[in-house]
Amino acid sequence: MDTDVLIVGAGPTGMMLANELLIAGVSTVLADKLAQRSDLSRAGGVQSRTLEALDQRGLLEPLLATGEHPVITGHFAGIPLPIQANRHRLPWRSVPQVVIEGFFEKHLAEHGLHARRDHELVGLAQDDNGVTATFANGATLRARYLVATDGAHSTVRSLLRAGFPGQPGTVTIAAADVRLGGDAPASHTWNEDGHWAAVFPLGTDPQGRPLRRLVLGGPGRSLPREIPVTEDEIRHGLSTVFGTRVHLLELRYASRITNASRQVEQYRHGRVFLAGDAAHVHLPLGGQGMNTGMQDAFNLGWKLGAAVHGWAPENLLDTYHAERHPVGAAVLRNVRAQSLLMDWAGTRDPEVLAAREIFTDMAQLPDAQRHLADLMSGMAFRYPLHGTETHPLVGRPAPDLDLGPSRLHELLRSGHCILLDPADTFAGVAGPWSDRVDRVGQGARTEPMLIRPDGYVCWAGAADPEPALNRWFGEPR
Repeated sequence: MDTDVLIVGAGPTGMMLANELLIAGVSTVLADKLAQRSDLSRAGGVQSRTLEALDQRGLLEPLLATGEHPVITGHFAGIPLPIQANRHRLPWRSVPQVVIEGFFEKHLAEHGLHARRDHELVGLAQDDNGVTATFANGATLRARYLVATDGAHSTVRSLLRAGFPGQPGTVTIAAADVRLGGDAPASHTWNEDGHWAAVFPLGTDPQGRPLRRLVLGGPGRSLPREIPVTEDEIRHGLSTVFGTRVHLLELRYASRITNASRQVEQYRHGRVFLAGDAAHVHLPLGGQGMNTGMQDAFNLGWKLGAAVHGWAPENLLDTYHAERHPVGAAVLRNVRAQSLLMDWAGTRDPEVLAAREIFTDMAQLPDAQRHLADLMSGMAFRYPLHGTETHPLVGRPAPDLDLGPSRLHELLRSGHCILLDPADTFAGVAGPWSDRVDRVGQGARTEPMLIRPDGYVCWAGAADPEPALNRWFGEPR
């Protein structure tokens, strides 16, 4: 074997996975067809759950130190979701995708892992022992496992002939990275004719000037994707929605995006796995594409590490599909609902407007706000684990408990499982798994809890944890 894991695609999902495998002590090759990393901002918001994952690896503070990344307010279909105190310890932050990629590239390089650029995959074949990848530059590489993080037009997915059902795009909208002058616009603004604009912060340019993501839609604005977005089009769209109150200072980048919505039928194909946009595509609402992909990687990384090191229990790798496919499906569902309520094409359909008006009123209810905020922040999803029927924490992200000298997130930086054992009841039980499970005894002011390397609770309560240890962490040494 040339490497344990080959990752095809060096975006946020691929780099997140590469870091997980680095922590797991797994040899990894990260390959990308581009000659150099893109300098386009693309996604611009990081969800609470992704921030937690970064914190659990000690990467959050260094990432936020790269610049000004303010807390931002979420939305559902353009309806603001106010930040609720103490709802999530880490509220949404504005961190553009280009910043995340640059941060990960530097971090991985410091640990000896450099992306292999100009490596366009053109063929793959797998057998019982591994995967052979062929690249356009003539290189071949043999790996135990291959993970496709190569985006919406995934070559790996095509080579696998993997089913990718869903809805084709029916409308396009213009998205642009801009500098704006005039009044500070609201995040979502509609006029009576159905034209609308959405504006989100994207940090600053090299001169420290604020950048924004601008999205424009409405009657007559759905044009074929191949038609370039021009400055005149952006200026006209701003004028139509804001009049003279907001104007364009600089257009840095623009493209057309569609409301296509698709998801692969299977996330695992033998020794090949699909993650991020290679597995699911949808309108980029709330940065959910990038965030869902990074969380795919966080789920898969430790499981591949277990398989490579030989202690993965039977079917552990299958739990990647079982846990992440429903999450991807839920994201597609909420994006489709938002697309309908936002009336992308500006039809001003009376039935759509009536539904939006009622939904807006309902979204003022505290319970509804909490549900939508959890949905958009990635905190609403509960994995279908054994024990979910008997304990409310099982299948959910573990709370970042204060355990005296350390927080729980800090303990997870080892990449090991954590057994919280406040009464020192399970020292003898956990001992045989000490190479992969760190036990935290007295001083942990909480109930007993078993937390996977990805931060999810897989057992809690007073029962014997040994069955859960076997189920998730294989045979003891």
